[in-house]
Amino acid sequence: MALPTEPIGSIPRPQSLLTGLADHAAGRIDRDALDALFDEAVRDTIARLEALGSPVVTDGEQSKPSFVTYPLQDLDNLAPDGVTIPFADGHVRQLPRLTHGPFRYGARAEGYLRAAQRYATVPVKQAVIAPSALSLLYPAGGIEGYAHDDFLDDLIGEAELDIRGALLAGAHSVQLDFTEARLSLKLDPSRELLHALIALNNEALERFSPVERGRIGVHTCPGGDQDSTHSLDVDYIELLPSLFTLNAGAFYIQLASEPEPDRVLSVIAKHSHPDQIIYIGVTDPISPVIETPQQVRDRILRATEHIDPERLGTCDDCGFAPFGDDVSTSRDTAWAKIAARVEGTALASEQLGV
Repeated sequence: MALPTEPIGSIPRPQSLLTGLADHAAGRIDRDALDALFDEAVRDTIARLEALGSPVVTDGEQSKPSFVTYPLQDLDNLAPDGVTIPFADGHVRQLPRLTHGPFRYGARAEGYLRAAQRYATVPVKQAVIAPSALSLLYPAGGIEGYAHDDFLDDLIGEAELDIRGALLAGAHSVQLDFTEARLSLKLDPSRELLHALIALNNEALERFSPVERGRIGVHTCPGGDQDSTHSLDVDYIELLPSLFTLNAGAFYIQLASEPEPDRVLSVIAKHSHPDQIIYIGVTDPISPVIETPQQVRDRILRATEHIDPERLGTCDDCGFAPFGDDVSTSRDTAWAKIAARVEGTALASEQLGV
């Protein structure tokens, strides 16, 4: 069987949808018209992925407000002045702040999955936000009448429902986006914050059976957005040993943009468990340079010097447009990189005889 290969999540939106979003914001089209544009973008995204030979597809997050904020739609207990996330180029992203309890999701991943399944003829994976990221919504000063422990109990319960709903709806796999892992080491070099975030995610993962956890993976990257990152300057070696204490069946690991991939691969080989599947990033979404299939093949072959091909797969380093307003990568560039990943993975599989 060929090495598995999967997209991470977001794909840049088509111009028709970008125009429609602007028209809706300005009151020129109604919600039904915008929903029709979302639906067409999902259909086209899946069709293009399948045409490129992708054995697993996603909806490209065409209708999500962002990979992290989709559960927060239509909630009335949020203020805009939450935690800020600075990027290396100077721009920031800001999370909202929870103002009162209880905390409940306003939307669930299952809805996006079912919309994608209407058009897919191959398996569909579903990305969900890790509860660790949403834990940052709770303000440092606390919330009167809503203790932090009560919030975490609610958050874990909601995260479980989000993951379980996608599994029960037939997701090929469910990917927890844990991009704040590396950032946490910049915010707190003592690793206490990282360990707390991992413990929180494990509390959610422990609610699933071993078979279910085999279909749950974790994605980590340095937060690619607008051709910049928030934590690429943090040494991966500081994160990876702890990352593999997460009780998940697969790991999607940004690697193409790493300056010392062999060093990273050796740590993965040392600290990952034999039953964990390792998907290595072989394309860099924030680089304008389009990888060739031969470059992808060679990156995979290098990885097999450290990791048994039986537990190796490939992916893109990150999503190509994790926030809805990120247009730094074109849709055509994303397709070219995905094509190189799919073809390069096939070339490596052939050379490895798998």
